[in-house]
Formats: sequence, structure tokens, C-alpha cells
Amino acid sequence: MDKTNSGVAMDDHQAVHTRDETSSSEKLDTGRQQNKEGDIPREEKCGVESDHQPTRGHTKQGDTLLVKRTVDKRFVCTECDYRAAKKAELSIHKRKHTGEKPFKCDQCDYAAACKGTLTKHMTKHTGDKPLMCGECGYRTTDVSYLTIHMRKHTGEKPYKCDQCDYSAAQKSNLDQHMVRHTGLDKDRPYPIAQKGTLDRHMTQHAGEKPFKCRKCGFRTAFKSSLATHMKRHTGVKPYKCDQCDYSAAEKSSLDRHMTRHTGEKPYMCGECGFRTSARFSLTVHMRSHTGEKPYKCDQCNYSAPKKGDLDSHMAKHTGEKPYMCDECGYRTAHKCNLTVHMKTHTGEKPYKCDQCAYSTGRKPDLKRHKAQHTGEKPFMCGECGYRTASGSSLTVHLRAHTGVKPYKCDQCDYSAAKKGNLDRHKAKHTGEKPSCVVSTDTGRLAGPP
Repeated sequence: MDKTNSGVAMDDHQAVHTRDETSSSEKLDTGRQQNKEGDIPREEKCGVESDHQPTRGHTKQGDTLLVKRTVDKRFVCTECDYRAAKKAELSIHKRKHTGEKPFKCDQCDYAAACKGTLTKHMTKHTGDKPLMCGECGYRTTDVSYLTIHMRKHTGEKPYKCDQCDYSAAQKSNLDQHMVRHTGLDKDRPYPIAQKGTLDRHMTQHAGEKPFKCRKCGFRTAFKSSLATHMKRHTGVKPYKCDQCDYSAAEKSSLDRHMTRHTGEKPYMCGECGFRTSARFSLTVHMRSHTGEKPYKCDQCNYSAPKKGDLDSHMAKHTGEKPYMCDECGYRTAHKCNLTVHMKTHTGEKPYKCDQCAYSTGRKPDLKRHKAQHTGEKPFMCGECGYRTASGSSLTVHLRAHTGVKPYKCDQCDYSAAKKGNLDRHKAKHTGEKPSCVVSTDTGRLAGPP
């Protein structure tokens, strides 16, 4: 064979060999992709982005570059730029815009856009959690959740911020972090992409609340909110913690509770370093710096940074105090105050100081106590320079400058800046000399007058 023919033959041989390698590599890549999908279900099938890292296109197998298969995504969503390879996938995606949820739970009012999501939901009723972490015993119903959980043990944080050195174990955490750089919340783009979301948003302007509780008159704009509210009356708490016996009526409450086990506090205040596990807690905290008080009383000029503070204030106008202590007759407008008050009778003091033997029944009391160790007094009076570790103490102090005395005696014209002073004054009218006085503000037992 001459050199020319030999060269051609060799070239042909190399070409065939390369095609064989490519075909083999494609098969290997396809097999790996199938295995990965078999191990971790791809959530894209329900129109939701997966929380897993994308499959790599290179391998060291024979130093051969794998050929990544291209998928023809010819089905295009008319509402956004989503594309799909199958018409069925596009149909599922469109439910994001229409709000359609055809898959219904037969045990509650939950509904889902795709069957796989309903299947996961049903495990909340059955309690079935077949997948377990070998390190700590954590159990779950979903392989992808277990994969994410294992990163807590391995320390793997595959999602990197391209603007700073932040990294995260979950894509959702990275998305939340990126808001600090961009100022845009990916989960709440405007204009709103989903019609159902827009409809719910518009009720805030219209003030419509068509869903009403038959037990207590509570009204809401959302059917889902009413369903959640009804659990307070029925006592149903379907969301269970898999690490202790805690249960909750709402998934968001369980999510907040789980941070007690993990200790994770990803949200930080840039002003003072305050950290929290919940975004809304950071939002509320920031109002202490901005002075924003969006919750207004419609009967006086009072305003508050938290809705709970406004609810407490409104009780002063209505005088309603439905919660009563069976031990001493103490009454309050709020169940949480009664819970705190009962600890004065039981002697329970779950909040312990880690620097001395002090313990208390109230978390705010422990916070004030710890300031004695640190010496920190972040609250300062602008009039005289008085400093204190407690915001409430500063509020009371400021009344010395403003002359405000909100606590009025109903039997004479006496008024006081502090509730305790009014309680002691009223004893002069009744002639009583109690060994202790119950504060209606906090539910705690004060000393003798």
C-alpha cells in the first residue's frame, strides 16, 4: 500500500475511532444523566427550578470531551420566556400563571399544580419519612431534601455569589442573598407574573375580606388564610418537627422552629449586626433604625412597628380581656401574656443565663439581665443622655421629660407615668394591702406597694 492510500486509510481509521469514542461517551453521559435523575427527581418537570447543581459536561474518562446533547425546546410560554421540550411540561408551567391547581388533597383543602407535589404533601398526613440521614437521624420524604441536608455535615456550599465571597448550600439562600446586591427580590418581581398572585395583591387595595370564620368573626381576603386560622379552633397541627415533639398549624411556623435545631441565622442587619433566621423578623427589626411605624390606631394617634403591638394597644380602647388566670384572677387581652403569667405560679424559669445562676420566666428579662454582664446600654435619651439596656425602660423614662401620664385612676383625677404606680394608688381607694401586685402590662408579680 502506498503512502497516500495508507494516509487515507489511517485518516479513515481515526475518524471511525473518534466517532466510536463520541458515541460511547454520549452513551456514558446519557447513562449518568439517567442515574442522576433516578437518584434525585428533577423538579423542572413541574415547572420549578431544581435546587441541584447542573450536570457537568466534562469528564476525565479517557481524557475525552463529552458531547452534551442539545434538547429542542420548541414550546414557548406566551407569558414569560420559559421554554419546554414537551407540550405537557408547558401545560404544567402555565398553571403558574393561571393559578390552576387540579390535584386536590382528600384530607384537607390543599391543592397542587402537579401530581408529584401532591404526593409529597400527602406524607404530611401519613407521617411517612422513609429516607434517613446516617449522621444525625434526620428523616424526610424527598431525596432532594436529604441531599441538601447532607451538606450541613459535609460543609459543601456549591452556590457561589459572583459579587462577593458568600456561598450557600441551597440555591434559595443564594437568591435571598443576591437581593442585598441587586435590591430586587427574585420571588416577587413586578409586574407580577402570576395572575393568582396579582388577584391576591389587589385585595390589599380593595380591602375585601370575603372569607369569614364562623367561630370568632375573623375575616380574611384569602381562603388559605382562613383554613390556617381554623386550625386554632380545631387544634390541628399537621406540621411535625422530626427532631422533637413540636408541631405547628402552619408550615412557616415549623420552618422558624427548625432554625432552633440548626442555629442558622442567615439574615443580618447592616446597621447593628442583629441576626435572625426569618426575613420578616429582619424587616421588623429595621424599623427600629428607620423609625417606621406602619400600624396605625384608628381611635388615637398611636402607631407601632409591629401588628402585635397595635393589637395590644387596641385592647386599651376596648377593655376586652378574655384570658383569665384561674389562680389569682389576672386577666389579659392576649393568650401569650397569660402563658407568661402562669410561670409566676408554677415557678417555671426556662430562660437561663449562661454566665451566672440567674433564670427567669420571660425572655426579655433574660436579655435585660445579660446587659448587666456586658454593660451594654444601647438605648439613650436624647434629652439628658440617660442610657438603658431596655427599650421599654427608655419609653418610661421619656415620660419624665414629656409629662405624659397614660395611666388614669377611674375614681379620682390621679394619673401616673407607670402602671405600677397606678396600681399602688388604687389600693388607697380599696384599702387593700396585697402582698404582691400583678402587672396587667406583663402579667408578672411585682413587690408589695
